[in-house]
Amino acid sequence: MHDPAGRDAVVIRQALLPDLTNLDAATEVICSRTPSQIQLIKQNYQAKFGVFLEQDIERHTSGDHKKLLLAYVSTSRYEGLEVDREMAMKDAKALYKAGEKRLGTDEKTFIRIFSERSRAQLAAISAAYHDMYGGSLKKAVKSEMSGKFERGLLTILQCSENPAKYFAKALHKAMKGLGTDDTTLIRIIVTRTEIDMQYIKAEYLRKYKKTLNDAVHSDTSGHYRTFLLSLLGPNN
Repeated sequence: MHDPAGRDAVVIRQALLPDLTNLDAATEVICSRTPSQIQLIKQNYQAKFGVFLEQDIERHTSGDHKKLLLAYVSTSRYEGLEVDREMAMKDAKALYKAGEKRLGTDEKTFIRIFSERSRAQLAAISAAYHDMYGGSLKKAVKSEMSGKFERGLLTILQCSENPAKYFAKALHKAMKGLGTDDTTLIRIIVTRTEIDMQYIKAEYLRKYKKTLNDAVHSDTSGHYRTFLLSLLGPNN
């Protein structure tokens, strides 16, 4: 029953605590939120737990993954839709030089661009990258990076282009195969219901030829199923 920012703060805190470590959940929440949402999460985090979000990230994550999360929560980004095409081409070139063009990877460049550019600008960089080099920036990230750092970059990139598609995919993954990843299922449905659930449902149907409601219905049962379905709203 928290407000959205308070709820995100709790999810991140639980995901970072050593006995419950689920860095994927922390990465997803941090890297899929807008700069103004992150500001509110940081305020709630400090008020609730008496510690700065940055301190917990510093303490419980490591390597390039830590650097990316710290940069992402502490950089203020533009939230508008205007883009600078020339700059997008420059950044696309810098990312190409930092990744596919060289032996090894210059992670610093990826962290800088992914944490400093607005969503609209990053989507423009991704388009410019494809135009200039024929391949996708997403593929480049996948081939150059690994682990939690790769996951963070991909989350930022996919949410800059189409957040609903990103969450539709994450929900599908949570229900795929034997057993259900209930924590992820609950987290995404509860946190996105008030934001973009209609878009997520549309993307889910488009991509998997099945409504999200039907998928949830066949993967859950009892009051749990009823509750998630009531959050999802009409089956369309």
